[in-house]
Amino acid sequence: MSAPPFEGFDLHTFWDDSDYARQEYIEPPPTPAVIAAVEAELGYQLPASYVALMRSQNGGIPVNDCFPTQQATSWADDHVAITAFKGIGFDQPWSLCGRLGSVFKQDQWGYPDIGIYFGDCPSAGHDMIALDYRACGPQGEPAVVHVDQDNDYAITPLAPDFETFVRGLVHESVYEEDPDEMLREALAHVRYAPFSPRLQHLCALWPDARMPAALRRLAEALTEDKGYFALHADARSERLYAAQFLLLSHAQPVASQAEFLQAYPDLIAMASSPHWRTGGWAPDFVADWFSAGVAAGQLVQVEGHWQLSEAARTALLQALFAD
Repeated sequence: MSAPPFEGFDLHTFWDDSDYARQEYIEPPPTPAVIAAVEAELGYQLPASYVALMRSQNGGIPVNDCFPTQQATSWADDHVAITAFKGIGFDQPWSLCGRLGSVFKQDQWGYPDIGIYFGDCPSAGHDMIALDYRACGPQGEPAVVHVDQDNDYAITPLAPDFETFVRGLVHESVYEEDPDEMLREALAHVRYAPFSPRLQHLCALWPDARMPAALRRLAEALTEDKGYFALHADARSERLYAAQFLLLSHAQPVASQAEFLQAYPDLIAMASSPHWRTGGWAPDFVADWFSAGVAAGQLVQVEGHWQLSEAARTALLQALFAD
């Protein structure tokens, strides 16, 4: 008879308590019905050790958040980092079946369909930790791997099973990363990196020469908030979506949301290094901003094309040039 999962391992000290974890990750303890529903939704059987960990706390932030590697990734030469585990559930946005859960990473970020993406990383979506079922099948015991979007979705093996992965986590102090230096590098990027060619062109067409500096100030404030440059669903990110839309719609008609989404990567998100960029993007964040703007009357149709309403345009410009 095999030992129960995590025998002799102190799960009570595994989790780091925080308001953010409670607001974004932690679900009620998973019931058999919820577990079955999540497995049916994802198409894979969860490892017994995953269920056991989530019964100690259903999602959240670990105290030990680094796992050693034998090969370099986009994150570091000798380890990967995990910011949070996705809970078993549907309600919290980052849960396995939440709106930003495992399926979201495949549908919106292009991650390969190898299993279940359970571990969020500090890169804000540009690398993930997953349960890899390719060798064992949907009902088997999956390995744990790191998937690196910024390296053409390279897959790095981490552990033969989930319990081994959890037991192998170490504290970030082992690697002595300097968050202040990382922030300094991110701020230098948003302050001085050249705009993408298309964004440069759109700024040149805009009648107020202060626009490039206003965009950089906005990106700088956003970076100081997060510690890195990435766009999500926060107020400053949405202001930057609006600013990019304003510049694009000033230069050419925008007939639909799909047209804006098609143009968007050339403006900022996927511009190649060393241009001003976030490294990647999730279309849902931009699409949600567009849909919310339409619903609120901030985006309106004029002669068959979408524009910011006069009130929204005025408010945006005031905010950009006041920051």
